[in-house]
Amino acid sequence: MISRRKFIKQSAIATVATTSVLDALAVETKTFLNKPIVISTWNFGKEANAAAWEVLNKKGSALDAVEAGVRVPEADPKNQSVGLGGLPDRDGHVTLDSCIMDQHANCGSVAGLEHIVHSISVARMVMEKTPHVMLVGEGALQFALANGFKKENLLTPESEKAWKEWLKTAKYEPVINIENKPVPEKLPGGKYNHDTIGMVAMDSTGNLSGACTTSGMAYKLHGRVGDSPIIGAGLYVDNEIGAATSTGVGEEVIKIVGSHLVVELMRQGRTPEDACKEAVERIVKRDPKRSKEIQVGFLALNKYGEYGAYCLQPGFTFAVKTGDIDTIIVGKSYYQ
Repeated sequence: MISRRKFIKQSAIATVATTSVLDALAVETKTFLNKPIVISTWNFGKEANAAAWEVLNKKGSALDAVEAGVRVPEADPKNQSVGLGGLPDRDGHVTLDSCIMDQHANCGSVAGLEHIVHSISVARMVMEKTPHVMLVGEGALQFALANGFKKENLLTPESEKAWKEWLKTAKYEPVINIENKPVPEKLPGGKYNHDTIGMVAMDSTGNLSGACTTSGMAYKLHGRVGDSPIIGAGLYVDNEIGAATSTGVGEEVIKIVGSHLVVELMRQGRTPEDACKEAVERIVKRDPKRSKEIQVGFLALNKYGEYGAYCLQPGFTFAVKTGDIDTIIVGKSYYQ
């Protein structure tokens, strides 16, 4: 006769085994909602997504897609927050920060790079041709020139004019969501902001990659680097779980290692939107007063093609492109 204790033990083992099998079946049978897919930050992400989709639609890799996508705003002189035509630092230097990451956790980054339009492509070359993750400043420029990149003047007449106007007051007072206002725009008191394009994609094989590129905070101190080129802050990819990117005031993202946090929260079962929301709430909890004065947003994509975003202030938008969708979505925000 089986004892009561032995019966309970065997029943518990059977329950655990059944639960494990059911969980495994649930994972195996969960379908990809969107594949391939590309998502990116802000309204200008729609044009960037179109370039990325040309790669994805031909069964190209997510890595090639995100590089091709963010090169679009990098080369647009009317976009004063990314690449050519980016607003300079307070000394008049246009310095670029970028990073890229693939499905194998390979990554490359450049920071404080001058004179090169496509800093994202330099970041990819750092990933593929060196044993390093990040190159900065003169070293990054030297590497780019040695690998065939062309040296150019990134300070356009429009951005130079805006910088000289700013010098009259030299006030540093960023404006929330200016990235979605017409460019260039006259603003009182020298108020300007920057912003970033962050992009993540899943290709037809289900692999993920991401890219992030910016000219950084307008009129920043020379040498300032934000979250955009920092793996784990501005961008993170885990091919088993998902990918995330960020936008806004990079110092606050760095302090919570934001994109890595979002991916880890998705690992724990959060939806992309819920993971982004919890990251935003961490920023609010850490500094409630500061959080009311700035914008930070997170954008995430999980392994099944589910996507979501969340930000501090109303006005953050993101672009989505699949075989059936091509749209801009207004992200939900902590402050209403």
